[in-house]
Amino acid sequence: MTNPLNPELAAELLRRMAIDQHARGVREGEDDVEADWEAMRAVDADNTTWLKTVVAEHGWPGHTLVGEEAAHAAWLMIQHADRDLEFQLHGLQLLTAAVEAGEALPRHFAYLTDRCQVAQQRQQTYGTQYFEDNKGHFGPRPAVDPDRLDERRAVVGLGPHAQYDAEIRARYGYPPADTP
Repeated sequence: MTNPLNPELAAELLRRMAIDQHARGVREGEDDVEADWEAMRAVDADNTTWLKTVVAEHGWPGHTLVGEEAAHAAWLMIQHADRDLEFQLHGLQLLTAAVEAGEALPRHFAYLTDRCQVAQQRQQTYGTQYFEDNKGHFGPRPAVDPDRLDERRAVVGLGPHAQYDAEIRARYGYPPADTP
C-alpha cells in the first residue's frame, strides 16, 4: 500500500485507537488487564465527537486517505460510538460505500451492521455481537436465518461462526457453547 494521502489524520486515528484499546484493558506486548469502564465511556464520547468532525470534513476515512491500519481505527471508533446510534447509522452508510469502492473491509461493514441492528433491537445478520444475560449465560445475540449464517459470514471474509464463538468465549473466559 502506498502512503496515505493524509498522514496527520492517520496518525491521530492511530493515537486515538491506542487510547481506546488501553481503556478497554488491551495492552500491546503485555497481558490484558480489566477494562476501565469510566475511562471507556469518556474515550468513546471524545472519539465520537472527534470522528464526527472527520467524517463531516473528509467522508469515511478509507484506505487511500489514511491507510489500512488507520481506517481500522476509524471503524473501531464508530463501533464504540454506541451512545449515538444516529451517527453509527450514518457511518454505516458511508462505510458501505467505502467497501463498494474498495476503501474499507467488508468485515468492518459486517460488524457495524450487526452493531446497529442490535442497537435497534433487531436480529443481527453476521453473528458478531454477544451478550451476557442476567443469569450469567453468555452467547451471540439472535441472528436472522441462522442456517445461512456461515454463508453470509463467508461473503464478508469472516470465518465460520462456530470458530468465532469459540474464540469469543475463550477471550472473555466463558466455557464452550456446549458446556452447561
